Amino acid sequence: MNCIVCHAQLTASDYCPKCGCNVKALKKVYALSGLYYNQGLEKAQIRDLSGAITCLKRSLKMNKLNIQARNLLGLVYFETGEVVAALSQWVISKNMMPEGNPASGYIDKLQKNANRLDMINTSIKKYNQCLEYCRDDNPDMAKIQLKKVLSNNPKLIKGYHLLALIYMKEGEYEKARKRLKAAARIDKTNTTTLRFLREIEEQTGRATNLDSRFKMKEKEVEKQDGSVVYRSGNDTIIQPPEYREKSITNTLVNLVLGLLVGAAALWFLVVPAKTQKINQEANKKVVEYSDKMATLSAELDRMQEEMDASTDSVSTAQSQIEQANTKASGYENLIKAWQAYREGSYSTAANAIEGVNAESLSVEAKSMYDSMMSEIGSTVKSNYENEAASAMESGDYDTAISNLEKALNIGEQDSDTMFNLAQAYDKKGDTENANKWYQKIIDEYPGTDTAQDAADYMQANGGQAAGNSGDDDAQSGQSTGEPVTQDGEE
Repeated sequence: MNCIVCHAQLTASDYCPKCGCNVKALKKVYALSGLYYNQGLEKAQIRDLSGAITCLKRSLKMNKLNIQARNLLGLVYFETGEVVAALSQWVISKNMMPEGNPASGYIDKLQKNANRLDMINTSIKKYNQCLEYCRDDNPDMAKIQLKKVLSNNPKLIKGYHLLALIYMKEGEYEKARKRLKAAARIDKTNTTTLRFLREIEEQTGRATNLDSRFKMKEKEVEKQDGSVVYRSGNDTIIQPPEYREKSITNTLVNLVLGLLVGAAALWFLVVPAKTQKINQEANKKVVEYSDKMATLSAELDRMQEEMDASTDSVSTAQSQIEQANTKASGYENLIKAWQAYREGSYSTAANAIEGVNAESLSVEAKSMYDSMMSEIGSTVKSNYENEAASAMESGDYDTAISNLEKALNIGEQDSDTMFNLAQAYDKKGDTENANKWYQKIIDEYPGTDTAQDAADYMQANGGQAAGNSGDDDAQSGQSTGEPVTQDGEE
């Protein structure tokens, strides 16, 4: 024992030999710590683990440097299934006394058995999950998980308590009693175990016997008549003399009866037990496979979500690439058109500018586009009309309609281009759009030959041309609307 002031070795005197400090109280505290340690050791030897934990905690409260008390507390925690608490005590003990400390051996032995340590960690996680199941009012899953926990860590007293509590809530008091008796074999004086057992006794009206079913009986006296006297605790048991049959016939009869009784016991006891064991193993496998299927299903859903997200990203990237390529192609055609325009090759510039989408251009590029179109717009428009005429001759009315609509968007609209567009719709069989364009020609170019031709074609299609009077305007207002060009303008 060392002085707490100067750390000098103390003697039998109540004063420190070096600094003269009064260490009488210190010695009493250390003596109390040793006393509580001895009490905890005695309680641990008779498996009064709860009492041992209480005494050892008091010992450490008196003297936190009591290495023996701390190591024993870790062992008691380990015996009750509290592996984390046990490791905590051993690690503290090892830090206090690195050399010659048994705690180092305990830690090394536990760490070398990695499978056992991993199983204990898994059981603790599953126990915490069982608590969550109970809070979520899901006792069935909690019972399944607790059985796994207790099979992996059969000394976890808290697991027995939680499983017994679930059984008590469901009214299965005998199952709860069985679990609590298993917990009592680990820690005889655990207050939670005893409190639960008392509740079960009040509900069932039957006391719980925590003693061993069979006790060793000491043979005391054998009398002359063959009777034997045994002592079991404070009770004296007299076993009567054994009666033996003298007849061979009786012996054979007894032998046959014994065989029959043995066969009946085998049939009624062993076979159902094996069947029950097989069913339990099958149920256990079903639960394991169900857990695996749930895990695989969750993993599959996660991978499917990732794949869908990747597909959306790819689609978005492809769309952006296509837009960028279209925009780049438009700028490339604009540059070609500008070069040809500056060189005076208006025909080449007109051909190149046809591949430019004016809506995707920047402000500066749009200014170049408008500047060129003011000079070569008529050439571009003529190209569209020529392509439309070629398409009409070959029967490709969709291409003709597309080119004529592009031509109408360049400069001012003219009746000939509008009439050709109406003719393209008419030959395609789309009389509704054809009549719309015929009506527009009649409205915008009244009195012209083109308007008269448009009225004739419209009448041939079953339509009726509207004039410029008020009634005609009302009739025109009831139509389906103005024809729509490619740019969305009426």
